[in-house]
Order: sequence, then structure tokens, then C-alpha cells
Amino acid sequence: MSEKCEIGLIGLAVMGQNLVRNMARNGFKVAVYNRTSAKTKAFVESVPEKGIAPGYTLEEFVGLLEKPRRIMLMVQAGKAVDAVIEELLPLLSPGDLIIDGGNSFFKDTIRRTKKVEAAGLMYMGAGVSGGEEGALNGPSIMPGGTQEAWKAIGPIFRTICAKSDGEPCCDYVGADGAGHYVKMTHNGIEYGDMQLICEAYFLMRELLGMSAPEMAEVFKKWNQGVLDSYLIEITADILSQTDEKTGKPMVDVILDSAGQKGTGKWTSQESLELGVAAPTVAEAVFARCMSAAKQRRVEASRLLPADVQPFTGDKQALIDDIEQALYASKICSYAQGFDILHQAAEEYHWDLHYGDIALMWRGGCIIRARFLGEIKRAYDANPALSNLLLDPYFTGVIEKGQASWRRVVAAAALSGIAVPCFSSALAYYDSFRTANLPANLLQAQRDYFGAHTFQRVDEEGVFHHHWF
Repeated sequence: MSEKCEIGLIGLAVMGQNLVRNMARNGFKVAVYNRTSAKTKAFVESVPEKGIAPGYTLEEFVGLLEKPRRIMLMVQAGKAVDAVIEELLPLLSPGDLIIDGGNSFFKDTIRRTKKVEAAGLMYMGAGVSGGEEGALNGPSIMPGGTQEAWKAIGPIFRTICAKSDGEPCCDYVGADGAGHYVKMTHNGIEYGDMQLICEAYFLMRELLGMSAPEMAEVFKKWNQGVLDSYLIEITADILSQTDEKTGKPMVDVILDSAGQKGTGKWTSQESLELGVAAPTVAEAVFARCMSAAKQRRVEASRLLPADVQPFTGDKQALIDDIEQALYASKICSYAQGFDILHQAAEEYHWDLHYGDIALMWRGGCIIRARFLGEIKRAYDANPALSNLLLDPYFTGVIEKGQASWRRVVAAAALSGIAVPCFSSALAYYDSFRTANLPANLLQAQRDYFGAHTFQRVDEEGVFHHHWF
């Protein structure tokens, strides 16, 4: 290839490969590099897209790029990112841009930004969501860095990203680590979303004795209404598929032990650091932790019987209740995620635009859903909205579904079925709407044993009571 490439990408795992193909398909000339040269060669020779140039050394790769250079890293988060940056820096020139498109921890991105900028280069942390399919056909992209860096890469990102109602699902998020922070929070919400769907499935399976094909039809129906989303859609598809070896539903031959990559945990840790109540996100992480304790759960299932009541009510009525409970819980999970973003904007001095973030999540990403349009509308109507639950639309949804939500959580408890995210979301809602919580007693306890002081309801100041 005689012409210089407009962008380069390092790291040819599945996400990297698909992003390259997406860029090439959209008319961009792309240089590629992988530490394993054989993988680079095999990739370039196997894909149908033109305009992809291989570099078999970093020096050769950098030489393929037009100046100022734009280089996107799609390597494993952590030490690998630092290692590639160290190798790149001596080969680059002032004004060149390095973009980390992996799931890096935002504080690492802030640290790397300072290091790269000190060398006269630009750095950007860009969260990319949508999995393999999204990377190939249009992901959601959440870029953070300087405005100058955004101007350098924005036209490419806004071309290759997903579109929702004709609008690109990519926009400038904010400075230094803001892009990766928003992606982290997206993934925390995703954890909650997935666990809530799993709990709906679990209730139908355990409480109602429904088969996988029966549940597939329920999820298909739900996907035609307010729950319309990528995760509901794929759940219906998963439940309809059969294992070729056994003839059983595919879902029934998969071990109930879930993995995680850390972003959900980071979101929960951040909520604690910021003092933001995000119990549904945290419970989703804990649910994965509990699932991993398979052997101990099997042992406990033999030793710890539950005094439970079998369900004897109207099956269809409970299915309808579960639908309402799922939507209400989902709203609370997103409310928690956006609350984290609100506090982070203040803590890290980012100018986040929450309606625009919701738009970025409307297409391409894993949590894309119809109701994100309502979130964008809510923030467009009131940019200062402190919590989604205070928006009239969401207030109305909760009011409509509240009785169903409570019946579902009660039925699960009486039947000994764990629904930690349904339950925590309801507790979050009930706590948020309660003017007077029992924390007055908690403060009294803290003051009693540790002289931690308290505030009074009837006068300003800080007080200590002589309890003994």
C-alpha cells in the first residue's frame, strides 16, 4: 500500500480485528500490528476488506501512518497497555495520539494521560461497547481526553459507531479518564441488567416450573414492549436454542458459575468511594461471586433446608407481575448508575452530559434499550435532574408497577428463591422515598461507643451526648 494510513490499531484479538474491518469497510486506510506476526499476517490475508496494511514490527507499523499519527490500542487492560505505551513513545512525534480502546481502569487512564502528554503527545481513553458484533457493525464509543484529541479522532469514531435514529452513538465525554469512567459505569449497569433478567428467568423456572421454550416466548413478548432491549432479545434467543449433544435446552447444560472481568466490581467500589448508594449493581457483582462458589452451594443445598411455601396462585398473573418488577428494578439500577456519574462529575471535575450519554447507549452497546430514549428525554427536559426516580415518567412507571414488584419479591421470599437484585432495587426505592430513615439510631450508637457526634433535628451544630 503506497498511501499512508489514517489510523493504526494494535492488538488483533476479536474486538481489534472487528474494529479494523469496520474502519476499512467505512473507507479508512488502517495499519495493524500484533505482537505475534503470524496473527497479523493471517488476519490481513483472511479478511475481505481492502485498505488494511500490516506492520510486522512496531517501527514498520508506525512508519505506515500519516502524521499526526492516530494509534488505537486494543490490548488487555493493565500492564500490557503500559508496556505498549513504553514501546511506542520513542517512535512517535509531538502531536501524535494514542487511544486506549480497552476496558482500562479510569485512574490508570488519568495516570497514562499525564505521562503521554508530558512527552508532547495526546492520549485518549475510549470505552468501546457492543461486543464482537458491535465492533464489526457499529459499537457505542465513549471517548475521554482533550478537545484537541477528540477533534483528531472524532470524525473516524462517529463514522464507524452505531447510529440511533440517525444520531451517532459516540460523542465527546470529558477530560482524561471520563470516557473509561462512563464505560465502567455502563458495565456496572450491565451487570445489574443481566442479573435482573436472570432472576426473572429463575422465578419462572423454579416457581412456575416453566420450560426454556415457554420462557423464550415470554421474553419475545416482553421485547415488544417497554422492556425492548438487546439483552431481552438475546435472552429469548438463548432460551430457544437446543444442545446438539443432548437434545436439551442449551441453557440447561451450562454450568451455573459466572465469570467477571472487573468493571462491575470497579463500579461498586467507586460507588463506595463516592458515598453513592448503588446496591443493585453491587448485588449483581455479589451474585456472580456466589455463583462461583458452586461446590459449597451444592453442599449447602443438602444441609440447609428452607421452610418454603409453594406457589399456588395465577401463573399468568405472576408472569405479568415479573414483567413489571423487572422494569421497575431496571429503572432503579440505571438511576444508581447515573447517580454515580453525577457524583463522579463533581469529584473529578468532569462536565458530563447525561442525556448525551444515554444517547450513546441507545445503539451498539450491550445495554441498548428502548427506554434509554426516556432517560435522554428526562435529562433534556431537566439537565439538573438529581435522580431518575424524580422524573415524572419514571415516577409514573414505578407507581404503576409497584404492587406487582412487591408481590414478586414477597413470592420469591416465601418460596425460598434468591432474587438479590429485585430485592435490593425495591429496598433502594423504599429507602429513597423515605423521609426519615433509622440512621438516627445508628448515629446514636456511633456516638455512644465512639463519641462520633451527631446533628440534631432542632438546631444547627455538632453534638455529643454523655451516654454514661
